[in-house]
Amino acid sequence: MSVRSPLRTRASVAAGRATAWLSRSAGLGRGGVIGGRVALALDPRALRRLGQERTVVLVTGTNGKTTTARMLTRALEALAEVAANSDGANMPDGVLAALAASPEAPYAVLEVDETYLPWVAEQLTPAVLVLLNLSRDQLDRVGEVRATERELRAAIASHPETTIVANCDDVLVTSAATGAKRPVWVAAGRRWTGDSTACPRCDGLVETAKDHWRCACGLARPEPTWILDGDLVRTPGGRHVDLDLRLPGDANRANAALALAAAHRVGVPPHTAAARLRTITDIGGRYRTIRRSRHHVRLMLAKNPAGWVETLRVLDEDTPVVVAVNAQEADGRDLSWLWDVHFERLRGRQVVVAGERGADLAVRLCYAEVAHWAEPDPVAAIDALPPGGVELVANYTAFRELVGRLPGG
Repeated sequence: MSVRSPLRTRASVAAGRATAWLSRSAGLGRGGVIGGRVALALDPRALRRLGQERTVVLVTGTNGKTTTARMLTRALEALAEVAANSDGANMPDGVLAALAASPEAPYAVLEVDETYLPWVAEQLTPAVLVLLNLSRDQLDRVGEVRATERELRAAIASHPETTIVANCDDVLVTSAATGAKRPVWVAAGRRWTGDSTACPRCDGLVETAKDHWRCACGLARPEPTWILDGDLVRTPGGRHVDLDLRLPGDANRANAALALAAAHRVGVPPHTAAARLRTITDIGGRYRTIRRSRHHVRLMLAKNPAGWVETLRVLDEDTPVVVAVNAQEADGRDLSWLWDVHFERLRGRQVVVAGERGADLAVRLCYAEVAHWAEPDPVAAIDALPPGGVELVANYTAFRELVGRLPGG
């Protein structure tokens, strides 16, 4: 840690590191969250102090935070060491732990849960804030998405020195970012529109046409300076950058477009950043294909309706699917989101439901007229399928448990 840090901060971080080590040694977890929690309890100003004299980039939104932050980290590593919470611990505890783990890194790329973004931004005063998308999520923890949009709007307005890199195709994102003094608008597309048919400013109807949307109150799609077009990104200078990602799907291309714009703002040329993004093959085990006995299993994560839209699009049509759903605290206890997912797309496939709340999922699939059978243990569900490929989709804690159980996951 920098010698300029006060003794209290250094002591609190040391205590946090010791707690994290004990957590790892006891097999209770990676220790980042509990270590950060201890450090903040001992020094409430530790986050502000650890963020001083760094170029900080924050990434927030409902979906894609971990992926986009990983992309940005990989791009900025072309300049120097980067502090990052690459394990996905995106609440204040995890953010602090990431900064404490790399005290000399001149750059920090930190994904932040959208609920905590206003407080974290107040502590760190980011140079760049990347705003990906906003949609319904864990109602019992996060609340209504429009309330989140209002809180982000207020936070952005209070940081005029921060460059906001925002997806102008997302109505709620645009509403939150319109008041920014330094907006960088990226046309990254949107596939989930279930939360933006009505204007977040006046509740009027949002009229949508090809490559444009507007409301009668005046809120409308800004003119983008970065444009995603298939596998290409057009930069403000009119040049085209070929993404050629090794990660699948439109959502990851959208994440990459936003990452390129943010990296460029920090000082990494788009072609340099794109070349570095092509080296990413998985995100914490997501999209990785592993071998288990007679099966090749591709691991996918989906946590909310918008995320499921993207995941269902990239599933192989001829491959059996295991879907595992839990409802632990980190997932959200409220499973009403199951009814917003178009599981009808799974009709005609071989589908197995698993996880702690497999019965809830089974009811939803019955109404979707998707034939399926149940096996609570997702690993046993894989083993019961015929030899060959398997698509395994799980929500947060179910996915985390699977990564720990499957060799190579």
